[in-house]
Amino acid sequence: MIASLRGIVTDISGSDVVLEVNGLGYLVTVPDRSALRMAGGEEVLVFTSMVVRDDHVALFGFESREELSLFALLRSVTGVGPKMALAVLGHMTPGAIHDAVVSENDAAFRAVSGVGQKTAKLIVLSLQGAFDNVVRTVESSEQSTSIPDALKASVTQALVGLGWSEKVATAGVAQALEASSGGPVDASTLLREALSILGPHTSRESRG
Repeated sequence: MIASLRGIVTDISGSDVVLEVNGLGYLVTVPDRSALRMAGGEEVLVFTSMVVRDDHVALFGFESREELSLFALLRSVTGVGPKMALAVLGHMTPGAIHDAVVSENDAAFRAVSGVGQKTAKLIVLSLQGAFDNVVRTVESSEQSTSIPDALKASVTQALVGLGWSEKVATAGVAQALEASSGGPVDASTLLREALSILGPHTSRESRG
């Protein structure tokens, strides 16, 4: 069992990242938000989960043990496989997932590509009470509850209007919110921070 990997990023294709560790290249699939933060040549540490099937072995990587725990929790929900669990983590921060479950906001999960109404409700029902076993940062919770959904949606749509895909725009806004450390933020500040994180559109377009 591979529990974690520390290595150099040698290739990034969408959410698939190749990490070179002691001369060996490991193909690791990471959440979209994580892939956007990585760059070729940098050293990264990911906590991993190996999913073994009859005809395929896949390695999924996460920037924190919290995300790794959430990945396992999401996969325990009926109808949620590794790819869907990864999509949820690529679209929502751990704090946002926690708050959506606690407030029974299944609409937050329906916003994730591939998650239907029935599955979204199952995620909320199945994860109720499970967060006692997950270490969750206070900062992510405060940030998620302090930023209105309308503001996040507005900035996301502004990025889409500038040419970003909705997936990349959503990830950029999430990263900008993390950078704000939960402090007060308005739409213009959030948009400016998201653009700064995403960088030139042409350099990230292939990841959309």
